[in-house]
Amino acid sequence: MGDILGIGATHYPPGLVPDEYKPWPLARMLHSDPRIPAHLRDPANWPEPMQREWGDDEGITAHKAHRARVFQAFRTVREEIDAFNPDFILMWGDDQYENFREDIIPPFCLLAYDQLTFQPYKRLRGRPNIWGEPDDKTFSSPGQHAAGRFLATKLLEEGIDMAYAYKPLHEDGLGHAFANTLLLLDLDRKGFQYPVLPMAVNCYGSSVIRYRGGSTEYSTEPDPPSPSPRRCFAVGQATARVLKASPWRVVLMASSSWSHAFLTAKNHWIYPDLASDRQLLEHMRAGDYDKWRDIPLAQMEAAGQQEVLNWTCLVGAMAEMGYKANIVDWVETWAFNAPKCLAIFK
Repeated sequence: MGDILGIGATHYPPGLVPDEYKPWPLARMLHSDPRIPAHLRDPANWPEPMQREWGDDEGITAHKAHRARVFQAFRTVREEIDAFNPDFILMWGDDQYENFREDIIPPFCLLAYDQLTFQPYKRLRGRPNIWGEPDDKTFSSPGQHAAGRFLATKLLEEGIDMAYAYKPLHEDGLGHAFANTLLLLDLDRKGFQYPVLPMAVNCYGSSVIRYRGGSTEYSTEPDPPSPSPRRCFAVGQATARVLKASPWRVVLMASSSWSHAFLTAKNHWIYPDLASDRQLLEHMRAGDYDKWRDIPLAQMEAAGQQEVLNWTCLVGAMAEMGYKANIVDWVETWAFNAPKCLAIFK
């Protein structure tokens, strides 16, 4: 019988860039995004807690404290993974027009690669990274091809129509949801030796081609939707059942922040839907996992919670295992695009 540890994390792109470059999306969007109303380009018209975060330096001071909490939580998660010593990590993450493009958009895809090779700093648009590493540095991490073949086979036998891939289709390596998480799990650069089996989720659904992974609209026609929260939950449940019956010790990990400001139209794309996030957090603390399963997709999208579908897969798996959540930290924000949750389930 296999053994399972659950981990919830974030891939937090601004965390990779020094604060003085103000890498959070709002710093850029205030000057360039036509969707933001004129009066909300003035911080004096923002909610009071958002004004406090922004301060008199456009968020630099507050972001240092924000990042410090997230990084401390990552170190706690890393210690838990090391203590568990898994045979591999299965990681749910979103694909933002990286390998999911016009030629094929599956709801889910197991990336059963032998080796994960990636150059994450290419996405930083010429800005330096917090480690001072070269822009063209290539990282390599072991994949888990055999476990990917096994899991795809068993999920198909369970009635889950799971796509799989043995090599990247477009992105030269790994999408950022996986690559950034691996960087953050090795904050202190001591090495991260565990094989990783990514499962990419089409979280962006109706916008994945229309926006090509960004905020610029290339078409007015919506794409077909993401898999529903109910389906993500079922995929998580089936994954836990299969791996519980396997011979492996496995970390099941979801990686994403929660509601994203730049996806939340009702907040004019400048701050996240913290009320909806807090509700999900309370359901998770209480072990009311069915509440996650039963959220309509339209409600999740209205809250800017598209990437939370990654966590919905994890929550389904934890429901199957009967595990409860230990919240390592819940790091709220108004100005830095999305709140971050880091959690351990066992």
